[in-house]
Amino acid sequence: MSEKIHFNHPAPDAVDLLLSRRSGSAKAMGKPGPSAKQLDQILRAGARAPDHGKLFPWRFIVFEGKARNRFGDILAEVLEAEDERPKQIEDERERFLRAPVVVGVVSSAREQIKIPVWEQELSAGAVCQNILIAAHALGFVANWLTEWYAYHPVVKEKIGLKPGERVAGFIYIGTSTVQLEERPRPDMEKIVRYF
Repeated sequence: MSEKIHFNHPAPDAVDLLLSRRSGSAKAMGKPGPSAKQLDQILRAGARAPDHGKLFPWRFIVFEGKARNRFGDILAEVLEAEDERPKQIEDERERFLRAPVVVGVVSSAREQIKIPVWEQELSAGAVCQNILIAAHALGFVANWLTEWYAYHPVVKEKIGLKPGERVAGFIYIGTSTVQLEERPRPDMEKIVRYF
């Protein structure tokens, strides 16, 4: 049974949602996080990103519950092998415990096909943005981060990335424990030009 898609359905509330979206600090997140049903909605919204060629050049790795501890152990092992300071090792061990759920978005762009790699990578970025918007729409706060562990070859191997795959982002999702503050936004007159 196929889904019915309604086109040209005005949604002014969606525009208000987009204009109010902002990231919240991963360091200031707490419970609750999304339920299993809400997380499914968030991931489905992520997968509705533009995707030239219908390639689905991305996938998800979900870290929740004890998986967040296992990921922290991986980070700690990597830093211990590099003789990092004990304080830094312990901070990294607890990194994914900041939020109830972290979604890794993996870009799996394919080369030597007619769809440019750049367009496939942009699709993974659009997936990340859709996840942020969906989390916001459901009343959560989210933060899209990469940081060092997204690029470290040992970390990538231990979380199952294949050759050529890259982390587009780790998206932390939870409830903000602090009041969110608005940040400066661009002056539209400086960034918009009509040709």
